Amino acid sequence: MANGLAAKTVTFTLDQRKVTADPGETIWEVAKREGTLIPHLCHKDAPGYRADGNCRACMVEIEGEGTLAASCIRTPLEGMVVRSGSERAEIARKLVMELLLTDQPAQGETHDRSSHLWKMAEAQNVTASRFPSLEPGRVPLLDASHLAMSVNLDACIHCNLCVRACREVQVNDVIGMAGRGHDARIVFDFDDPMGGSTCVACGECVQACPTGALMPAAGLDEAGRGDSADFDREVASVCPYCGVGCQISYKIKDDRIAWVDGIDGPANENRLCVKGRFGFDYVEHPHRLKRPLIRRDDAPAKGLNVDPADPLTHFREASWEEALERAAGGLARLRDEVGGRAVAGFGSAKCSNEEAYLVQKLIRQGFGHNNVDHCTRLCHASSVAALMENIGSGALTATFNEIENADAAIVIGANPTENHPVAATYFKQFVKRGGTLIVMDPRGQGLKRHATHMLQFRPGADVSMLNAIMHVIV
Repeated sequence: MANGLAAKTVTFTLDQRKVTADPGETIWEVAKREGTLIPHLCHKDAPGYRADGNCRACMVEIEGEGTLAASCIRTPLEGMVVRSGSERAEIARKLVMELLLTDQPAQGETHDRSSHLWKMAEAQNVTASRFPSLEPGRVPLLDASHLAMSVNLDACIHCNLCVRACREVQVNDVIGMAGRGHDARIVFDFDDPMGGSTCVACGECVQACPTGALMPAAGLDEAGRGDSADFDREVASVCPYCGVGCQISYKIKDDRIAWVDGIDGPANENRLCVKGRFGFDYVEHPHRLKRPLIRRDDAPAKGLNVDPADPLTHFREASWEEALERAAGGLARLRDEVGGRAVAGFGSAKCSNEEAYLVQKLIRQGFGHNNVDHCTRLCHASSVAALMENIGSGALTATFNEIENADAAIVIGANPTENHPVAATYFKQFVKRGGTLIVMDPRGQGLKRHATHMLQFRPGADVSMLNAIMHVIV
């Protein structure tokens, strides 16, 4: 705390047990930590998600209060007595669940048979509703306008999780609520079809939705039915695209990737971009090579004349042993006949540190020289020189998500909303919290609309601009 004193914890009674809550911790969070899972729908227990308390599925009874309280947004007070399992609280939660199930498709016909909604209903032994369902003319039509996601608002419970996912987590501001009362509904932009909206297809809303109202299109059959638990195994991995390092979970069905979810890793906190979440179709693409190929001796002359759908007109299949021996033999022959300097090493930013080490070792020991380069060296030669001169190290001093500890930040020569969308979410959240973001770039770019200041200088004028800034500061 600002005065140097440690923040005080709160001791209260939860289900006849004395428990302690940290500052800002809610009753729901304390209950979960103590082993009690209070039913919940609009609350998502994940980084970046603000509790909203609108679904009323997590109500608890507090001694001395006339009304029940939503445990996901209520913080305990010293000496408070809370009962999460009282008859009154359980009846209220079951009634809320029954009301929400009223307008849902039958579980066998729903868009996600294993949705969080149905799990919470089963946990409370609620399987049907006594109340009349929505009139057929008011049931929202399905929206299949998007290639990667299916919008099934007949299963929507207006929990607002997709709105928070879009506005507060990814900060894209595409999803909102329209209408009032009986006609309230989720909309994209100005009530556009999802496929015609400004949606960037990050899929955060799909991962957040507790009912199946938003689903990956690949997870539904022709009738729009699906099951988020219908996979044989899941494989934790790292996204193969940019260098942010998002952790992902591949859901595997019949030895094929069915869909992808984000994992709570340090770089992404469950978030993904369109490439990480939906860009896995290349794995099963018919043009993908699955076995090594060696050029045939009778192949036509080299040129751009190979049909990727039928490469065997120019190549033949080989074993890995033969292919590696052919490649190594060719390099060794070039070294012996022409000299080691005929072969240079050029590393990729997609390689791990261990792989980069092996590349330089191969060139230095196998070919006897130091002609080793890396694509990052080309990109960051100037920044490395500046870092060496100013702080004595060419390495970065902080990760991009350390921006949460800053008051002001400058983004120059980068376009993170397109090149590193998940990293950009931290910058956009930084502005929403009141931080000052200054974007310097000769191009107009997506981060511009979030920036406090946009310095769109003329191409080639960056050095003079920075010198002018330093002149004023120093």
